[in-house]
Amino acid sequence: MEDLQIEYSDRDITPWGGMKLMKNLVDQTAIKAYMNTLDLPEPGSNRGYDPIDIIESFWVSVWIGASRFTHSSWLRYDNVLKKIFSWKEVPSQSTFSRFFHKFTWKRNDAVFPSLQRWFFEQLHFNNMTLDLDSSVVTRYGEQEGAKIGYNPRKPGRPSHHPLVAFTPEMRMVVNAWLRPGNTADLSNYRSFLDETFSILSNKKVGLIRADSGFFANGFMEYCEERNLNYINAVKFYKPIKNEVFRQKGWVALYDGIEITDWSFRLPGWSRPRRMIAVRKNLSKRPKSGGKLLLWDGIDERYRFSVFVTNLDLPAQMVWNLYRDRADAENRIKELKYDFGIDSFCLSSFFATEAAFRLIMVAYNLLSLFRQIVLRERKQSTLKTLRFKCFALGAWMTKHSRQNILKIALAREKRAWLDGLFDITRSARPPYRCSNA
Repeated sequence: MEDLQIEYSDRDITPWGGMKLMKNLVDQTAIKAYMNTLDLPEPGSNRGYDPIDIIESFWVSVWIGASRFTHSSWLRYDNVLKKIFSWKEVPSQSTFSRFFHKFTWKRNDAVFPSLQRWFFEQLHFNNMTLDLDSSVVTRYGEQEGAKIGYNPRKPGRPSHHPLVAFTPEMRMVVNAWLRPGNTADLSNYRSFLDETFSILSNKKVGLIRADSGFFANGFMEYCEERNLNYINAVKFYKPIKNEVFRQKGWVALYDGIEITDWSFRLPGWSRPRRMIAVRKNLSKRPKSGGKLLLWDGIDERYRFSVFVTNLDLPAQMVWNLYRDRADAENRIKELKYDFGIDSFCLSSFFATEAAFRLIMVAYNLLSLFRQIVLRERKQSTLKTLRFKCFALGAWMTKHSRQNILKIALAREKRAWLDGLFDITRSARPPYRCSNA
């Protein structure tokens, strides 16, 4: 086998020429102009970095695969990418750290709800679903707010416990809080929901779906006071188990799946509410999800799922509506594996939260790209988009005093990429996104 000789070139080349697509879209949204009106940390000297450039370079580093601030600093060596985004320089790791450490609770509370509200005002859609979910982000240091709490994968390890509100129709994050690891799902949920609905002040929420961590009388009363439809997974307290055991009117839906509903008032509730239970026969569906409910003398033939709702719809339809909530778990996984929400961590809690919430904005911008630019029925993950759209070798040339980005791409793909560039150049808000 011939041994290839290695030589080096001083020519500026980037492996990320496709990021010009994101540059065009970000410019068309005018999000940078709006961020200039917010209380962002200012540089300490005249030679300091523009805060908008710091945020944009942070987003770009996430989009191309960075999962730590040390990765972000590698953009400093990509002169072509700097020209694409009109950056004079890219911040170093220490600059990113100093910038995010200037975020406090007060600044986070002033900046991020306003930024999210402005972003959703640019979207032309209504009548949406809101999915509430929480996750566990394991930490491996002495970071502020990293506490020992519920951590199924790393028991006893400190963690943060973020709370996120998604809109599944848009596959976007409406609101997100980072919280200490020993925080319960229901902790301060009213403030979180109040802030979420202020972000969606000009949108209609048709349904709220939540997991069993939100199963509490107060949460359901919050929804009922505001005339919000909800479906809430139920915790299997002993009175719930007894009620499920007493049910006789099971109706077969599919082979091995049955459903029933009834009205029930749990002790401490202000009123009876509609309960829906689904049971799956393990002999016919051995991989079914749900809980094994064991009583003395009762066999283990079934797994059960139980929900409480104020919807006046057929029980099967309510169950199907809740099953769609499983997509929220996919969004959490994508945020962890593709966007690095579990890796960008600093010593200060509110600095980490600022990075966490800016990643959510980066996620929404990419989701907008998928819907407005790519317009695919099946939306690709960021990891797929890196190979498909962004990882394109490119370099800069000049002609008649104009910079030209030369992209290395097979001829068969050039018309397709030209179409994407045409869309990004003309895509202006309000964006009409389908919520079908």
